[in-house]
Amino acid sequence: MFGFVRSLYRATVNRSSSLSFSPKTLNLANCDCHRFERPIRRDIMTGAGGGVASSPSLSIWRRKKEMGKEGLIVAKELKRLQSNPLRLNRFIQSHVSRLLKSDLVAVLAEFQRQDQVFLCMKLYDVVRKEIWYRPDMFFHRDMLMMLARNRRVDEAKQVWADLKREGVLFDQHTFGDIIRAFLDSGLPVEAMEIYDEMRQSPDRPLSLPYRVILKGLIPHPELREKVKADFLELFPEMTVYDPPEDLFENQHCQTESEED
Repeated sequence: MFGFVRSLYRATVNRSSSLSFSPKTLNLANCDCHRFERPIRRDIMTGAGGGVASSPSLSIWRRKKEMGKEGLIVAKELKRLQSNPLRLNRFIQSHVSRLLKSDLVAVLAEFQRQDQVFLCMKLYDVVRKEIWYRPDMFFHRDMLMMLARNRRVDEAKQVWADLKREGVLFDQHTFGDIIRAFLDSGLPVEAMEIYDEMRQSPDRPLSLPYRVILKGLIPHPELREKVKADFLELFPEMTVYDPPEDLFENQHCQTESEED
């Protein structure tokens, strides 16, 4: 039996060694030889200045966030315990830190949707301590947008300091969305501080984010003129639509009435 197997093996080897490949049978020019050696594109994960950006196809914060049963239980308990700091911290250490990544991301996204600022900041700290955490543009963007909606300046400054320290780089469209969120929430000073960061960004300027910002600055004519001048300097071939002067007055009166 073993002799038969040995002879069969030798015959197979001799046959293989006699084979030859012609250009017709093996065309290396048309072969995708590098299909399994494709390197990771560094331009996806880093911006022009070396900061950390994110691709929508890679970022866990851009995927559909479905909460599992464990996530639902934790979210309900977090809301119940938020008025008791001691018990809340114990629960975070014992249960939240054990959540699957998908559930933790989903719970944070749901709290952002509900504008649960306090709980969002708690989970923000938890996420940044996880072993799988990587600085991510969309993660910080969602936090800043939620904080802007709720006019939470101190927390927004904390998140901004964290992302600067972690080397996160926003693209121009994300800058425009965040600045507009602060403007729409009545925080023009903070919006212009982020605008100054946008102007210093190594990312190539785009016209659309500037138009988004200019529209949000209609209630603030002086600030709008500054951004308009920058826009025309960057894009001299383009024009800016200026609303009627009485629109500024109406916006100003409406703002004063809301404050009263």
